[in-house]
Amino acid sequence: MAFSPVQSKPKGPSQEYLLLDYLQRLGRSVDGRMAVHLHLSRLRPQNRQEHHIRIAATTFESLSHLYDGQVFTLGSSDLVFICKDAPIEDIDATILKIRHLFNEDPLTFGEEEEDMARFSTWYNVETQHAEMLDLIKQMHRERERKNRVSASKRRDSDSSQEGLKMLTPEQLGKLEDFLARADLSNLMRRQPVCAITPSNPNPQAIFQELYISIDKLRDSILPDYNLASSLWLFRHLTQTLDLRMLQVLIHNDDSTIDSSFSINMNVQTILSPSFLQFDNNLKAVARGTVVIELQPIDIFSDMGAYMFARDFMRERGYRIALDGLNHQILQFIDREQLGFDLLKLIWSPEMADDNSGTRLDTLKEHVDRCGRARLIIARCDSDEAVRFGQSLGSTVYQGHYIDRLLANS
Repeated sequence: MAFSPVQSKPKGPSQEYLLLDYLQRLGRSVDGRMAVHLHLSRLRPQNRQEHHIRIAATTFESLSHLYDGQVFTLGSSDLVFICKDAPIEDIDATILKIRHLFNEDPLTFGEEEEDMARFSTWYNVETQHAEMLDLIKQMHRERERKNRVSASKRRDSDSSQEGLKMLTPEQLGKLEDFLARADLSNLMRRQPVCAITPSNPNPQAIFQELYISIDKLRDSILPDYNLASSLWLFRHLTQTLDLRMLQVLIHNDDSTIDSSFSINMNVQTILSPSFLQFDNNLKAVARGTVVIELQPIDIFSDMGAYMFARDFMRERGYRIALDGLNHQILQFIDREQLGFDLLKLIWSPEMADDNSGTRLDTLKEHVDRCGRARLIIARCDSDEAVRFGQSLGSTVYQGHYIDRLLANS
């Protein structure tokens, strides 16, 4: 069978489906057929970019022409190559070429049998046809699940942003004029951060995050504009919202938000007179229960300002959280060295896609390094998020699913 090059954005059936269809159509014509599964999903992210996988797949081209071969590039970045009557040493030589392409990745270190097995798995299609079918069916189901989740996200994003105009400096100015005189208490939202453990599945609120709903703000003031369409204008807007949030808290007469809450702030806001006024109005005993959440882009754009603000917050007794992390960024964060008390890991279904069998172990290592009790799994919208978090050893969660659990408990 002819070799087909990898497409960056394939249309039509997934490669998992095509592989399953190919195996099913083989039927009894499996004599002399061998298959090899290359676990390229186990490579480090920087080593399995699209062009890396494309080059690796192309390496099978000569074998494909000579031995009725077919290569499939799976959604996980793994490769599956199937051919007929090819000498084992020829296939092995091709695999060694591909290993050499990634010789700086830990996946290719070592020459022992178990080291080789981590990189590739061999199948005798004639004797393991049923086993391969079961494996590919599972991969196909997982790919379909991931596609459904991605499609749902795209629909939600498209529907929420469709037809919206880009935010301009002029519109931002009008919005800030409104914010300067508006009562924002009706736009303020609360969401609890809860502990859930295997021994106690009922969520226990630890503190609540206070925030101003951007969607509600847009709907109320500029319904035709996407407020986040410009990163730098949006950051300027968040600084304005920071100051207004502080004013709401300074004049707060609600005893339920006197303590045990978190607020998302910009570093420049923390260094402003408004934060000092907020700090002076806050009871000293309450400061240890207040969490200040910061965003990575704000911190790493000016580390000097962050460290100054961090030292000030620590002296005053606040806890500091780094918000907005995904599972790829987490590995680069040294929580203790940067001075964070808590980290927020944003849940996404992709975190559970682990055909390689190594992502969970890698994430566990990062979580253990950060401290299990120091990690919050945020934006949990389903029980899958909690189950996955528990597999990491995490006990702290936030999101709409947690809200529903708390309401029903």
